Amino acid sequence: MDLPQIARQIKDAPENIFLIYASNATGKTRLSVEYKEAARNEQGRQTGVYYNAFSEDLFVWDNEHIRLDVVSSSLNQYHSQLSEVDVMEKLKPYHPKYDFIFQFHDNPEQGLASISFFMKGDEGQHPVKISRSEERIFIWCFFLALTEVDSWTGEQSDYFFIDDPVSSMDDHNIFITAFTLMNLIEKHFERKKLIITTHHIGLATILSDWLSKGEKADKFKAKRKGETNKYKISILENTEEQYELSSPRNSVLLYHLRVLQILDTAIQEDSLEVYHLALLRQILENIASFLGVGQFQYVLQQIGFTEESGKMADIINALTHQKVYYPQAGVMVPDNKRILVDVFNALMGKYHFVLHND
Repeated sequence: MDLPQIARQIKDAPENIFLIYASNATGKTRLSVEYKEAARNEQGRQTGVYYNAFSEDLFVWDNEHIRLDVVSSSLNQYHSQLSEVDVMEKLKPYHPKYDFIFQFHDNPEQGLASISFFMKGDEGQHPVKISRSEERIFIWCFFLALTEVDSWTGEQSDYFFIDDPVSSMDDHNIFITAFTLMNLIEKHFERKKLIITTHHIGLATILSDWLSKGEKADKFKAKRKGETNKYKISILENTEEQYELSSPRNSVLLYHLRVLQILDTAIQEDSLEVYHLALLRQILENIASFLGVGQFQYVLQQIGFTEESGKMADIINALTHQKVYYPQAGVMVPDNKRILVDVFNALMGKYHFVLHND
C-alpha cells in the first residue's frame, strides 16, 4: 500500500486509538499530512486537529529581540481565547525554570505576535532564550492548551493526529509527555479518533503498556463479544515506497529486543530512571504471556527469584503505577536500580537474548 491508502485504512478502522511506532524517515510526518487529506469533509474542510513538525514551524526565534515569534496561520484566530495561565497549567509537570508573557496583535483575530521568556523570580522580566528542548516542550503544551479551546476543536472535532511530540526531549520529559498523552486519550477517545505516531521505542512501549495492561485498560477493551478493542498498536514499515501497518508481535523489528537494547544501554551508561522499570515490566509480561501465565511474578520465579518474587513484583507494580510516573518520573533509588539490574541479568542468563547494540 502507499501512504494515502494507509491513511484511509486508519480513518475507516473501527478503533478510535491508534498508536503507531515507526523508525525515523519511515514516513510518519507524511502520514499525518495524508491523513489530513483523507479526512476532509465533502466541502474540502479539515475535520480534525494535528500536531507535527509543521506545527513547530509556526514558532520562530527572533534572536535580535530575544523572543519567540508566532507565524500567522489559521490558528491565530483562536489565540485570544488562551492565556499564559492556560499554557502554564500544561507546563507544570515539566517544572519549567522560566515564566513567559504573550504579546498579541492589536486585532484579536490576528492572535499572538510573539512570546517572551524570562527566568522565574526576575521581576524585571529580562528576556532569555530557552533551550531547544524547552522550546519543544513549550510548543507541545501550547498545543495541549489550544485543544481545550472549544471554538477550534469544536469545528474540527473528528480526530487528533499527533506525530512525534518527543523529539529533542530527554527521557525524563518523554515520560511526562507520555502521561499528558494518556490524559488526552482518556478525555477524548470516546468521541474522537486519536492517532499517535512516534519513533521513540520507550514512548511507544509505555503507551502500549498503559493501553493494554494499565490500571484503566478495561475502558479501552471490547465490552461485548464480537466487538473490537478501542485501540490498535501497530508498526509502520516501508520497503521501496510500499507501506504496511504490522502487529508488533509479528514484526521483523523484534519489539522485545529493541526494549532490551534500551535497558542494556541504560545499565551500561548508569542512566537508569523509573520509566525503565515500565520497559522491564513489559518484557516480563510478554514472557509471561508467551509461557501461558497471567502474572509476571511467575517469570521472576523461573529466572531464580523464588522467595523474593512477590516482593519484587510488588515493587515493580508500585513504581510502574501510572500515578507514580507523573511526579517521580526521573527518580530511582539505588535499591530499585539493583532490582532492575538483577532481573535484567537473570533474564539474559535464562533466555539468552542476543542483542545487537550499535
